Amino acid sequence: MRSDATIMHADLDAFYASVEQRDDPRLRARPVIVGAGVVLAASYEAKAHGVRTAMNSRQARLLCPHAVVVPPRMSAYSSASKAVFAVFSRTTPLVEPLSIDEAFLEVGGLWRIAGAPLDIAAALRRDVLEQVGLPITVGIARTKFLAKVASGVAKPDGLLLVPPDGELRFLHPLPVERLWGVGTVTAGKLRALGVRTVGEVARLGRPALVSILGPAAGGHLHALAHNLDPRPVDTTRRRRSIGSQRALGRRSRTPSELDVILAGTVDRLGRRLRAAHRVCRTVVLRLRFADFTRATRSHTLAEPTAHTATILAAARTLLAAATPRILGDGLTLLGVSLANLDDDRAVQLALPFTPHCGPALDVTLDSLRDRFGAQAVTRATQLGQDQGLAVPLLPD
Repeated sequence: MRSDATIMHADLDAFYASVEQRDDPRLRARPVIVGAGVVLAASYEAKAHGVRTAMNSRQARLLCPHAVVVPPRMSAYSSASKAVFAVFSRTTPLVEPLSIDEAFLEVGGLWRIAGAPLDIAAALRRDVLEQVGLPITVGIARTKFLAKVASGVAKPDGLLLVPPDGELRFLHPLPVERLWGVGTVTAGKLRALGVRTVGEVARLGRPALVSILGPAAGGHLHALAHNLDPRPVDTTRRRRSIGSQRALGRRSRTPSELDVILAGTVDRLGRRLRAAHRVCRTVVLRLRFADFTRATRSHTLAEPTAHTATILAAARTLLAAATPRILGDGLTLLGVSLANLDDDRAVQLALPFTPHCGPALDVTLDSLRDRFGAQAVTRATQLGQDQGLAVPLLPD
């Protein structure tokens, strides 16, 4: 691990909502909700009333009845993201994107050119505000983990450097939820044992954490609780998974309607895989039910593939297994993720025979879709269908 705090985590504040407030002066300093059915983003003025991303809009309006609800403008968010990343690239060549609104930056080699990390971060925040018109928070630390924690603590529109000699004094009083990988379930297990802060996690020791959470999660949290994170900023890092999800609202859907949505989702993911020259090994189905509970089901394929029919068959099997609960509880979100990604040039694809058309025609259909686009070559079931929002993404 490096000896100086030279890693920055830069994170735009309430990104979608901030773009709306930037572009419409009437929305500034007012609570703003982006998205009519499901909250895609909320301004900090709305968050102060308890509004959160992915919340049902009806619930959000009850919490904040005077909020202004605006439709999403994905092209505006994509343009803003590109402009911000251009500022990142002018700041340092060592940029590791995490999403369209956040990234890690390594500035350790810029002392003589641009000054100390704190000065570079202050200049970065000023440049993003002046050139793009958006507030951004920056955390600085020796490790990627702690830099991200620092930016979270500094939000909104803040700047925080954690000095090497004060890392554990800063980290240990924080709640356990600040640790990467601690969600609702893990936090519940720890809090049931009276473990509420990061410092209490550190004092448990590795053997105790492993016995509670298992070898992988226990070892991971033990390392983070002691700020042990040797990962460098990686400019060549590629996605480990890609995914897409669709909010369905509270209206009940028939199995055939869900299959149409599933097929459209898999078609889009298949095109993304092939465009990035990648293949997947695992298909993951993500569901959210009307009672707000969630379920995840996965299937590992016999061989890596970017073959749409193979991926869709696995996803349909997973959806069929969940159908009894869907019919009983109702479904409000359906998503698919493709994981265990690899470079397609390193994998010899094995295309299975399907009873309807065989591998040759399946490959031809994939090729036609990729060449001419989804509007020219698509499934008959997708004609006239609302494909949902096209959320801006980083390159795959």
